[in-house]
Amino acid sequence: MSEGKGRNFVLLTQDHKQYFFPPNIIMPASILPIANEQYRPDSISSLMRNEAILQTFSFIKISASEFTDEHIRICEIPAPPFQEELRGQYIASRFRELGLADVHTDSEGNVIGFYHGDIEGQLLVVSAHLDTVFPAGTDFKVRKFSSKILAPGIGDNASGLAAMIAMIRLLNIGNFKTRGSIAFVATVGEEGEGDLRGAKHLFYTGTLSGKISQFISFDGPGNDFITHQALGSRRYRIAFEGPGGHSWTDFGTVNPIHAIGRAIARIAEFPVPQNPRTTYNVGRIEGGTSVNVIPERASFDVDIRSTDEYELSRVEDFLLSSVNHAMRSENSLRAGAHHSLKLDVNLIGHRPSGETSEHAPLVQTAIEATKAVGVQPWLNCASTDANIPISLGIQAITIGAGGKGGDAHRLTEWYEPTGRESGYQRALLLILATAGLR
Repeated sequence: MSEGKGRNFVLLTQDHKQYFFPPNIIMPASILPIANEQYRPDSISSLMRNEAILQTFSFIKISASEFTDEHIRICEIPAPPFQEELRGQYIASRFRELGLADVHTDSEGNVIGFYHGDIEGQLLVVSAHLDTVFPAGTDFKVRKFSSKILAPGIGDNASGLAAMIAMIRLLNIGNFKTRGSIAFVATVGEEGEGDLRGAKHLFYTGTLSGKISQFISFDGPGNDFITHQALGSRRYRIAFEGPGGHSWTDFGTVNPIHAIGRAIARIAEFPVPQNPRTTYNVGRIEGGTSVNVIPERASFDVDIRSTDEYELSRVEDFLLSSVNHAMRSENSLRAGAHHSLKLDVNLIGHRPSGETSEHAPLVQTAIEATKAVGVQPWLNCASTDANIPISLGIQAITIGAGGKGGDAHRLTEWYEPTGRESGYQRALLLILATAGLR
């Protein structure tokens, strides 16, 4: 792959806004952002006086054990990277049982069902991702310890999926009629090398592309955070290849690992700003077979992150120039051996950055809903499915699914339902305010 290939490209729209797209993505016919300035949510204070909502709050409290049982059932269905089908089938069956319309699994694997409203063209997506970071063969059996439940993925993101199912139940219990429609979506590929593939399909090429007005994602425990800033990232797998040989008899032959060492040393000294916060990390190095063998191939993986798209591109440019410089240096130093290294650069992940303004109606509604249930909200930045709609100018946030948790992405991951009640209350208020009560 050449140095320039695999780079993102920019679309400049008629309103002079820029949108960044990864390579090999087919853009929708119309990518202009939906007119979010016309969106006006219902007042949280008025919803807090609604008798049906207050009665539904009581249902949340008395149904705690049922919510926990659902949570456990979801967690114990394996959903390793790129193998989310079984868990998706369960979610689809629950969607149907709870009366959602047009329940289906799209071509990427996302599970979608609709809670129809009155106003055509206003569509809120409520989402949670299906996948875990844990590979096939992981034991997902849930164990109970005191007030906690423990299992890989119990928080990230079985708790989000359980909250999404709970929201459908609460809408049914309250018999709420909404002005706008709600699409409940269980996405694939949010974690790691999944690279938000489910969300990308949903917004770039899926049947809902260009139709989504607002987006709310449940991701992990918590009843206070509101992720409105999208932490962008680009991830590369870079490999050098040569003829290999014996460390003694073939000394002087180009060495892929030597080139990697040069590249990493150069990258590690690159200055990045604290604001906008920008980071880079070499997280994995592979190659070689023995201490006395010149390897034929070696590779390393690099993760670049920033809240700013320009800074992402700046570090990316330096990374690509550094690996080319390292290859030329190794080839020049070992020119007498009459062999040259070859460079293979692969973009294995692209997550666009961006921000839904803290003054946007969706963020302000989330803040008000959080305060209404007695919790102090805090705004933050993270990499979630919301990155995609945010980068397209669509109002989008990610919130916690209630409860407490810890050891995310570890086999010792745990969840405790303390705070789940207020988390579910907040989520219901936010959904009803955004979709609008008839």
